[in-house]
Amino acid sequence: MTTSTLGAPPRSALGRVVDRIGGGVLQAALVLIGVFWLVPTLGLFVVSIREEAANNSTGWWTALTKPAELTLKSYSDLLATGFTASFWNTVSITVPTTLLVIGIAAMAAYAFAWMEFPGRDGLFLVVVGLLVVPIQIGLIPIAKLYGSIGIFGSIASVVLFHVAFGLPFAIFLLRNFFAGIPSSLLEAARMDGAGEWKIFSTVVFPLAKPAVASLGIFQFLWVWNDLLVALVFADTDNQPMTKALQSQMRQFGTNIDILAPGAFLSLIIPLVLFFAFQRYFVQGMMAGSVK
Repeated sequence: MTTSTLGAPPRSALGRVVDRIGGGVLQAALVLIGVFWLVPTLGLFVVSIREEAANNSTGWWTALTKPAELTLKSYSDLLATGFTASFWNTVSITVPTTLLVIGIAAMAAYAFAWMEFPGRDGLFLVVVGLLVVPIQIGLIPIAKLYGSIGIFGSIASVVLFHVAFGLPFAIFLLRNFFAGIPSSLLEAARMDGAGEWKIFSTVVFPLAKPAVASLGIFQFLWVWNDLLVALVFADTDNQPMTKALQSQMRQFGTNIDILAPGAFLSLIIPLVLFFAFQRYFVQGMMAGSVK
């Protein structure tokens, strides 16, 4: 029998050793990259639990050998500035925005992918074209609109703005994923008497968990870290953490004992969220790229 019928010849002992060493080197390199990527986060955390005098005199890494310098006083000072209210404002903006974008985009994406209606393709091209519209273009006209209807400065104004500018990308991403679902699944559901809403809620949407999770992470991080929209539309009572930290920088440029713990608190929740759903993030971003 020929080699083609028997398959590839067995690798030599030297080849197997090289493969194992190569895999170990790759894993070690990835671990080093991950540690290097987390160094700024570790440094920010250490700075946030050191006294201001120690931060001004030495680098944060010296605290690793001087644990007596570590204290939670900076966090208590931060909470005394009213930062807790800004934290809950950020949650009140980010969570509804993420849920609204996912819900509206999922229904629109299903319609673009599997429902026939006049002008569907042209309307989808308009949605795709909106992806290139910079967010700065809408600030002034929408600010005037909010002022005329009396919601300027409120949390609702920030949420509505983020939803409007988050929908084009969300619809584009989910539509590509939905279009890749086998049509036989939808046809079988229709033969069983399921309507469009039933098909969407019980067949299509459950299959889209990777894409939905990816979109949710992307949208959550974008809104959580936003500063520009908050500066324009949120007043002092409704300001999120990013605007609160920015105001601290303007008033107390060297007040590191306030800025460091605030920055770490604003960082830790997105970081935990990303690590919790990172496998969905990669799967979802690749969804629909290849049919």
